[in-house]
Amino acid sequence: MRILLPVAVAPLALTAFLLSGCSGFSRPTPTENLSNSVQGTALRGIVHGGRQPIVGAHVYLYAANTNGYGQLSMSLLTSGPGRSEDSNHNYYVTSGTSGTFSIAGDYNCPAENSQVYLYAIGGDPGSGATNSAAGLMVGLGSCGALSATEFIVVNEVSTVATAYAIAGFATDATHVSSSGTALAEAGIANAFSAVTNLGSLGDGTAKTATHGGNGAPPNQEVNTLADILAACVNSTGPSSTGCSTLFTNAMNGATAPTETATAAINIAHNPGSNIDNLFALATADGPFQPTLPAPAPNDFTIAITYSGGGLDGSGRAPNGIAIDGSGNVWVPNLDSNTISEFKYDGTAISNFTGPCNNYFCSAGLSQPSSVAIDIDGNAWVANFNGTSISEFNSAGYGISGPPGYEGSGLNDPYGIAIDSTGHTWVANFGGNNLSEFTYEGTALSGEGGFAVGALVGPAGIASDTSGNVWTVNFGGNLTENTYLLVETNSRGAQTSDPNGYAGGGLNLPYGVAIDGGGNVWVSNQLGGSDGNGSVSEFGSTGCTPPATFCAESGSTGFSGGGVDGPNGIAIDGLGNVWTADKSGWSISEFNSSGTAISPDPYGYFSAGIVSPYSIAIDPSGNVWVANDNGNASLTEFVGAAAPVVTPLAAGAEYNELGIRP
Repeated sequence: MRILLPVAVAPLALTAFLLSGCSGFSRPTPTENLSNSVQGTALRGIVHGGRQPIVGAHVYLYAANTNGYGQLSMSLLTSGPGRSEDSNHNYYVTSGTSGTFSIAGDYNCPAENSQVYLYAIGGDPGSGATNSAAGLMVGLGSCGALSATEFIVVNEVSTVATAYAIAGFATDATHVSSSGTALAEAGIANAFSAVTNLGSLGDGTAKTATHGGNGAPPNQEVNTLADILAACVNSTGPSSTGCSTLFTNAMNGATAPTETATAAINIAHNPGSNIDNLFALATADGPFQPTLPAPAPNDFTIAITYSGGGLDGSGRAPNGIAIDGSGNVWVPNLDSNTISEFKYDGTAISNFTGPCNNYFCSAGLSQPSSVAIDIDGNAWVANFNGTSISEFNSAGYGISGPPGYEGSGLNDPYGIAIDSTGHTWVANFGGNNLSEFTYEGTALSGEGGFAVGALVGPAGIASDTSGNVWTVNFGGNLTENTYLLVETNSRGAQTSDPNGYAGGGLNLPYGVAIDGGGNVWVSNQLGGSDGNGSVSEFGSTGCTPPATFCAESGSTGFSGGGVDGPNGIAIDGLGNVWTADKSGWSISEFNSSGTAISPDPYGYFSAGIVSPYSIAIDPSGNVWVANDNGNASLTEFVGAAAPVVTPLAAGAEYNELGIRP
């Protein structure tokens, strides 16, 4: 289950910090009115199951809880005309003979930015009897932005759209929550805004275009998932074949759901499980069309591919991708010497229709290969074809020139990362060394950089919370034992064995990521049990004295899960490891023990993902991948991961944010 919120994202590097867990299903209790509460807005709509209105459904209005993860959602309605009270003292309105309902604006939200949603349970879907298993929901977004004039359709499509968009914060239909930090609240707000990228609130249909018009949601897949839910919603109840099949194949561990909204959340959490059995519930004449053709899909991840924003349509894919503190996505364009930025909902922010004027270009850019975001929101870029790095502010305006920041041993800079002091570190592929700069761009590593003896063509780079910097030898040679993981302290001195860390399945290693326990994970383009690549882990568990840090992933690394020639690597809020599989045209997921979660042999697949280079996870739990397809694009796997706090440099502020390392 993916509801925990840790930290960090940067190209080729990530550090994650775990938070608390989940609780079981039960009705939420009423919330207190807080001092900063705001008046609600009148709402009206219809509860619909497939082609039939649902009569007598209990319609609740909830706000996401911000007192911690796994908490009960907050019931907003109080006593009043047309409202009833359930056994847990929560109030609801009842859908009428045509399935319609209305809610007066006499309720209070805890705050203007409280994320609210409707949840309808039970009612008669046309069978002549109440179906207690019919659970439907729709995310409405911020309380302060609700509209009294908008008609809201609560149906299976709205339920699928909501379940996937907020999957990173939902345990079940009545447990939707985050912590109360500003970063966490921004993440859950972004998640709720994604609901309308997938479904239309006004008519309950699957979207064919995203907010910015530059992405095409997989409406056939959304309709298929809606039809799967409809097989239970439009039935006689929990004992029907449609419901029993759904609940048996959409479980949370060993726990089966009891209604369809929670089943949808469970499918979003486990998109590679029981695909054939679930797909069989979506009949050819299902209420939502068009649907996916037979045979069953590889998995039920929902992915959207975006274009535009200055992405280089004729060049090579970016080697790096980064998420800033607002959840926006930054991508370097290697051949056009520009930087692209996309809003958290996929809308393009960067624009190159006019003169550059240092806006998302210039600043010394020369084949930019990777990007990292500092704590102030500035983007730092490694320029592979040259001897400089570039800096842009959060608005995309160049700070560093041209010619960029030079010196400090820069030589074909490749990977880039920000450490806990705000310093920028660069892995120099051509110089076999590391460079360090202050947050002002002042070189710290001398004319020749830090000449770490074990480095050979370093690529991925990451910084841990102790100030150590980790990189791998992408340019090494396994037969000469130069495929190594190298650790360097904050002063540029090698702290690992002089020969670096070997073993663990290292074989053409590319990306580096660090989890919340300080374990270092590496993506290997070769090796593994089938030769298609693997993931290596190094840590302090099970080491033979005098070693205190060693390989934990065996002689061939962790494989399976569709991993195939992985480049980028990232870690989510549950400590799960994600790879961008360049050769497999997919992404893969492993748990913190190295066991594959994504299905074999293809991992998680999307029609829009082509030869992916880099991967990052945002504060809403979306997984972003940069594609190399001759027409560069970004693919977003909606709600697939546990949310993280971004950017990576935020790791320096965990204690201040109240997040436990």
